[in-house]
Amino acid sequence: MGVFRERRDLVPYRSSLLPSIFTDTLVIGSGVAGLRCAIEASKGGEVIVLAKESLDLSNTSWAQGGIAAAIDDGDSLESHLDDTLEAGAGLCEPSTVRTLVSEGPGEVRTVIDWGMRVDRDRAGSISLGLEGGHRRHRIVHADGDATGHELARVLHARARAEPRIRIFERCFAVDLIVSRAERPRVTGALTWHPRYGLQLLRASHTVLASGGAGQVYRESTNPRVATGDGLAMAWRAGAVLADLEFMQFHPTALYIAGSHRALISEAVRGEGAHLVDRAGTRFMLERHEMAELAPRDVVSRAIVEHLAATHEPNVFLDARPIGGERFRERFPGLARMLADFDLDPGRDLVPVHPAAHYTIGGVVTDEVARTSLPGLLAAGEAACCGIHGANRLASNSLLEGLVFGRRAASTILDAPATRPLPEPFECRVASSDRADLDPSDIRQSLRSAMWRHVGIVRNGARLKDVRDMFRFWARYGLQAVFDDPSGWETQNLLMIGTLMTQAALARTESRGTHAR
Repeated sequence: MGVFRERRDLVPYRSSLLPSIFTDTLVIGSGVAGLRCAIEASKGGEVIVLAKESLDLSNTSWAQGGIAAAIDDGDSLESHLDDTLEAGAGLCEPSTVRTLVSEGPGEVRTVIDWGMRVDRDRAGSISLGLEGGHRRHRIVHADGDATGHELARVLHARARAEPRIRIFERCFAVDLIVSRAERPRVTGALTWHPRYGLQLLRASHTVLASGGAGQVYRESTNPRVATGDGLAMAWRAGAVLADLEFMQFHPTALYIAGSHRALISEAVRGEGAHLVDRAGTRFMLERHEMAELAPRDVVSRAIVEHLAATHEPNVFLDARPIGGERFRERFPGLARMLADFDLDPGRDLVPVHPAAHYTIGGVVTDEVARTSLPGLLAAGEAACCGIHGANRLASNSLLEGLVFGRRAASTILDAPATRPLPEPFECRVASSDRADLDPSDIRQSLRSAMWRHVGIVRNGARLKDVRDMFRFWARYGLQAVFDDPSGWETQNLLMIGTLMTQAALARTESRGTHAR
């Protein structure tokens, strides 16, 4: 990969000239996987959690749908397992999926015991929703459509109350520190803070829980922080990554000029909403036996193919069968958001279009979150442990974060309690005269190219052209040395976008979210 292999560090520095902070466990990321790991790992030592911006800005906080778990008497672990395997299109690791669905109900009970307020029916039983790809009502939700926000609230409170956990907000992880005294081992990370500048955070164990790379696409439901930093730094450090050709596109993002591509939860379709075109035709009826509740890859692909045939810019979500009053009761957050655009879901059709939503591939891990690099673990969206295969089943992501965040911590607690001795080292980066590059222009061009050519439906010839174009951009974009997150994020996006394109080019079949 040429310059991609050569660029091991984003900034030059000498370790002896930078301040160092020591801890037992360093967790990079403050979403569900990172915080669940930190809470558990604090039972055995000190933990530092890095939040790229404020603690509450993550994909976890933005998650609407819920947590999938077979907790109802009419449901079963086998049914949840089968639905997950079917959605994954033959690429799931069955044993890892079984771990997920088996340990998931216990994790749900744990966060409820910690104070998570889940929705209940009049009898006091947990109210369970239905989402795409599920054949049973098994989605635990909170405040209708604010499950992620409520889960994050509970985890934030639990982490802040633990004296052995320190949370560093607005702290950007630039690169992993890799000791090469005997054999490669990750011993922490180089970080940057707007007040303190560059610092070395040294740790016995480092956990990547940094989320995905949805911002590599122009149309994305992800917050601005989802720039694939953890994936890129792991790649530079020499970790194995896999399945980057699989990006999940959510079928129903709000499609209004000038608005954020806000996700409209699958649970809306589970409650009875339909997808229709401008003529009012329910086109999904002839595409899949589950119609609008088919797996996300099926629905997203059906939408873009229907739009290509009808030459329309978007389709519509028809929530009128639910009724305005019921919609506002079940989805209060969505109702408020739509009201900002003078849309009443009990009266109006809602314009929607697919958008990049979830990075299925990531840093390869085993069932206990270990990566190919000693000292480095990964969990959540940053990891690739075989749960999702070629397409993630709806609402399995928060569940994954809980289960494998805790599993990562268990691996740490079972390991010998030693802190590596700091060794002086120097990271050299060739001097560059590229400082006048505009990172924002590179970023916008990259995101547009990814959306047009590495999106929902792909073409081999165009993938090759885009890969070659990205490699050309890298010859100057990755040679530049930046001194702030905007530049580093752009370099990370360029690196991950190229890896995604290369992976998509290598997989010549169509499978799951990857359609050729």
